[in-house]
Amino acid sequence: MTDDRRRAVLHAIVEGYVSTSEPVGSKALSTRQELGVSPATIRNDMAALEEEGLIAQPHTSAGRIPTDKGYRSFVDHVAASALQDSQKRAITTFLSDAVDVNDVVERSVRLLSQLTRQVAVVQYPSVRESAVRRVELVRMGAERALAVVVSADARVEQATIALGEDPSEQEFERLAREVNQVSVTATPSSLQGDLDAWAAHDGQPDWAASLAAAVAKSARGGTVERVVFAGTANLARAGTDFEADAMGSVLDALEEQVVLLRLLHEMTGQSQDVAVRIGSETQHESLARTSIVAAGYGADNGGLSLLGALGPTRMDYPGTMAAVRAVARYLSKVVEA
Repeated sequence: MTDDRRRAVLHAIVEGYVSTSEPVGSKALSTRQELGVSPATIRNDMAALEEEGLIAQPHTSAGRIPTDKGYRSFVDHVAASALQDSQKRAITTFLSDAVDVNDVVERSVRLLSQLTRQVAVVQYPSVRESAVRRVELVRMGAERALAVVVSADARVEQATIALGEDPSEQEFERLAREVNQVSVTATPSSLQGDLDAWAAHDGQPDWAASLAAAVAKSARGGTVERVVFAGTANLARAGTDFEADAMGSVLDALEEQVVLLRLLHEMTGQSQDVAVRIGSETQHESLARTSIVAAGYGADNGGLSLLGALGPTRMDYPGTMAAVRAVARYLSKVVEA
């Protein structure tokens, strides 16, 4: 039972340090009824845990704090907490009022930040395989037009095209009608070739090729790799966990969306379960004092999109994992509907 007891001591140290931000001593642990052992036994267990590199003593005569390795052991052995019914209802109520994909993403990132009290990150859902619902062609003078592509998931993309001439109303309406015939219900993977073939038909004006290119690009979605954040002020709340220069590095890393997205993709892979990286596991010096809890959402054939929560290594891992998992599941239902 020694290993089980030492694991219980480690978990108690993690929970105590996360709760109070103060090193945890053997005397405080001995008052926990679930341990049921003397302070001397706890001190022996703490010495063994320290030798294994799972806890550390920040200074002489202080209690112990978890190391990155200790947090990893804790995360690997603890299940995510179950969200309270009130939290589940809050997710459903708050997100069900969203009017479109943009709104649900914005609501999701704010809600995830509130639930976790961390920085929340949500990637917009991939629309690479979302079928085209309709194409609108709006004239903007003699030589320009606006192509508006509405996807089946309510995403709206638009692009300005140069007409290069002043087409007649009859020709303008004909191309608007024909581009809809080619595009509606088509997915982006098949649309490019069909549009190119349509634009190459005899009798098509030169601007048909520009229209085809604009519709194809808009159908793929111009914001596939866009991410949004909420709760960056929570980093200031966790100021005791970051030196001033460390917090600045974290903020810089958040602004580098390419780096962050690559890290999230590495974490989640093809799995939609929750993944956790702690401290040095992020393999980014600027994030060495942080942990990231991430999950994928969305249909596999539509491309997995990502969400997560980022905060100091001293975070409520079970609660954060539960919140990330719950919001990811709800978003999956929305984008797969």
